[in-house]
Amino acid sequence: MSGVTLIRNAACILTMDDARRELTDADILLRDGTIAEIGQGVACPDGADVVEAAGCLVTPGLVNCHHHLFQTLTRAVPAGQDALLFGWLETLYPIWSHLTPEHVFTSAQVGLAELALSGCTLCADHLYLYPGGVRLEDTIHAAREIGLRFQPTRGSMSIGQSAGGLPPDALVEREADILDDCIRVIDGFHDASEGSMCRVGVAPCSPFSVSRELMRDAAVLARDKGVMLHTHLAENDEDVAYSLAQFGCRPGVYAQDLGWVGPDVWHAHCVKLDESEIALFSQTGTGVAHCPCSNCRLGSGIAPVRAMRDAGVPVGLGVDGSASNDAGSLVAEARQAMLLQRVARGADAMSAREALELATRGGADILGRPECGRLAPGKRADVALWDMRGIAAAGSWDIGAMLLAGPGVVKGLFVEGREIVRDGQLTTVDMKALCARQNAMVNALKETV
Repeated sequence: MSGVTLIRNAACILTMDDARRELTDADILLRDGTIAEIGQGVACPDGADVVEAAGCLVTPGLVNCHHHLFQTLTRAVPAGQDALLFGWLETLYPIWSHLTPEHVFTSAQVGLAELALSGCTLCADHLYLYPGGVRLEDTIHAAREIGLRFQPTRGSMSIGQSAGGLPPDALVEREADILDDCIRVIDGFHDASEGSMCRVGVAPCSPFSVSRELMRDAAVLARDKGVMLHTHLAENDEDVAYSLAQFGCRPGVYAQDLGWVGPDVWHAHCVKLDESEIALFSQTGTGVAHCPCSNCRLGSGIAPVRAMRDAGVPVGLGVDGSASNDAGSLVAEARQAMLLQRVARGADAMSAREALELATRGGADILGRPECGRLAPGKRADVALWDMRGIAAAGSWDIGAMLLAGPGVVKGLFVEGREIVRDGQLTTVDMKALCARQNAMVNALKETV
């Protein structure tokens, strides 16, 4: 039967539904891109594909709320390995200026494949530089081939070094051109329907690389078009100091003044939000993409996620760019989020289940996708299967082992009911050929710097 799959005999299903049910020895029936039935003893329709899930933990597909897919070409660049945010950017901008559409397409495919193997079914991406004819659809086409649900954002930089910004002048764009291209990609690729495989957002890069006018105009444009807004905010002490020096206020006040709060806005990082900013985000329903591994890698600090959650701020997880992480595993990100809150607030500050909630329904909600991130009838058929019988999880007593022990790679992954990963291998592209192409590009880029 076309479009029907029965996932059968799962050891446990962590539904993340409204009741947070955990079902043992249970099944899930997928039909035409949605979950048709979930529970024990689900009947198998004639002609359905059957996936045996004995020994597996089944979870909703994980959700990545912040990435820079173009950066998988620049992992572990030596000069930037030990730098803080601003110094790291200044090291990498000259390399990124040599990127082409082929670079960005291939880099996006590698990053999305890596995410898929870590259980991710929905990815938001932030592409904010466009050298050499690069366009946002270079990433959109990559996501279509890999098979992930995609939420690309049209990023931008308009204030170069000569005008007091951080990026080199060669990487900034005219603000009128930025807004025109936002309209082009929204009109050409945004699909607002439930179950959409591609939704486009508007995402000026950061307060230190665009003007106040562009931030304000972008917010007006996004709301006129009915799309979401995204940017970096309060990532580290340098970021906050820049805001105080240039704008005379903290980042949260700057965002509020320019219309950058509300349930249609999510900010990346927010490591340095203070109590008043947390209260503002809670009152306005403004979302936060927490990127713990990148925050550790760049020495930015520990985001106050416990305080945010307690205040009611919507929080999801992001792997951030693979030049600042340098990995792209969403399950590793969930583990790191849990561990960092425990370092900051004590061993009971965040449980494995709460971290998995951030990685699933928490992320889906801040992306405006309540049909994703949970397993329940009528929700999208985005499902991850984790084999708990291997060495990483052997001896485990509880599903908390998903983050406390392992595994780190999915056995199976379904997106909109389509099998993207089978037996730990991607089904949609030739991974060996893809990695070889990426590595050849890296070797050629090394010759330019």
